[in-house]
Amino acid sequence: MLKSPAGRIGIMGGTFDPIHYGHLFAAAETADELKLDKVIFVPTGAPPHKKYKEMAGAIERYEMTLLAITGNERFEISRTETDRLGLSYTLDTLTAMRAMYPQSELFFITGVDAILDIDKWKNPFEITLMCTIAVVKRPGYDNARLCKLPGEIRSSVYVVGTPMLDISATDIRHRVSAGRGVRYLMPESVRAYIEKNGLYSIMDGESI
Repeated sequence: MLKSPAGRIGIMGGTFDPIHYGHLFAAAETADELKLDKVIFVPTGAPPHKKYKEMAGAIERYEMTLLAITGNERFEISRTETDRLGLSYTLDTLTAMRAMYPQSELFFITGVDAILDIDKWKNPFEITLMCTIAVVKRPGYDNARLCKLPGEIRSSVYVVGTPMLDISATDIRHRVSAGRGVRYLMPESVRAYIEKNGLYSIMDGESI
């Protein structure tokens, strides 16, 4: 990954299990609205808050993300979390990105569902000192709840005008398990990868 001495850089973390058009649309819209020079996708290695056993492996999710962003010159990918031992925390990722891009303005792109649980993140107030949190609205979530966030966090939040497409990775996993089509929910390269590697083909009904 090329290092940029300056600029406006979006960092989009997530499990991407699997990555779909909702993620890609949110990244593109945020990049346009905030005039970002690039968006770096950071697939989570071992997420501390998600423990369902059907989750695809870190390398598989990295490879699906790489396939999905290929062809967009403004999108890049980082192995910062997939190569890290232990649990993956946003604070650690942003610390690594700040060291890599010391002169850049950083924007951490996340969904409103995630930011509403920011009290569960590792040292959330330190995160606000390193970046602007670009929050993408999602259907079904009460955006008014953002007003109840602590003031230090609210002051670092920018709400993106365009909401994320109403596509759910959870629904995609269940559709694959049930043998239903997912062709128009994600890039064809990702769908083919899921089929080739037999991902999500057997679900045992566990809540995910």
